[in-house]
Amino acid sequence: MGALLELRHLKTSFFTEEGELRAVNDVSFAVQKGKTLGIVGESGCGKSVTALSIMRLVAEPPGKIISGEVLYNGKNLLKFPMDQMRHIRGNKISMIFQEPMTSLNPVFTIGNQIEEAIELHQDLSSKEVRNKAIEMLKLVGISSPERRIHDYPHQLSGGMRQRVMIAMALSCEPEILIADEPTTALDVTIQAQILDLLQKLQDELGMSIIIITHDLGVVAEVANEVIVMYCGKIVEQASVEEIFARPLHPYTIGLLKSIPSMQMAHRGKIQRLDTIPGVVSSLLELGKGCPFEPRCFLRVPHCKEEEPELREILPGHWVSCFEAKV
Repeated sequence: MGALLELRHLKTSFFTEEGELRAVNDVSFAVQKGKTLGIVGESGCGKSVTALSIMRLVAEPPGKIISGEVLYNGKNLLKFPMDQMRHIRGNKISMIFQEPMTSLNPVFTIGNQIEEAIELHQDLSSKEVRNKAIEMLKLVGISSPERRIHDYPHQLSGGMRQRVMIAMALSCEPEILIADEPTTALDVTIQAQILDLLQKLQDELGMSIIIITHDLGVVAEVANEVIVMYCGKIVEQASVEEIFARPLHPYTIGLLKSIPSMQMAHRGKIQRLDTIPGVVSSLLELGKGCPFEPRCFLRVPHCKEEEPELREILPGHWVSCFEAKV
């Protein structure tokens, strides 16, 4: 089955006074139609820059997409002129950004902002545009949408603002939705509601989703396949079942060990959570070896000298580690 979206050897860098910062370094993956891909990793690992590169929203300067391909239905988006890319962005591929309060314009009503996206991409009358905006608010579970459409962002709760962002992103019924940390800063109950909403809308609209998060619990809830990133690279890739049942990269193992056990919590026992020692290496100071080597419990001398390639250890299970074993 052909992929709806495919990244091939994508490289995106930021050029600073200190040197070149390789935020996305040779990343390749595919997104199938109607499926959800989860991208996980610590802050600064390149998750959001990968998404911005797909949308061609990397600020130039200081950023630049150095090389690679972003294939949507077999066509390389990196070669599209900007006016053609604007037709794709928000229409065929939409994105929910991390913080809705900074993504929504405070001086326009939420109705104005949803209607703007619809007017840009769809040939509808003013009345049809307004009705479509109300319909989208209803779709994402906002009560009294006819009244709420006149509200400003500051009049809404965090969960409602996030729903408005989803309504904006889905207003043109895109084929691909990129959700960058869609549940950050929301309480657990609202997080669950937003995730349920995304899955419900995916079932109804048949769209593909790329969900970017540092929360493995979110990935377990919604993803079909998982990519684990570290220092701008993919270190492990497999189905969600495989990642949780049989993590092979030491970084993935460390992430999973840092999650509290529900069984221990139910028994009322104190849990001592494992941590990954050290800190993430600066992208300006990466050596020639494995970027995770300073923090790795499997490291051998060879890890300092050469960077491991992403290799298929099991069918559909890819790992970038010399010492990873089944």
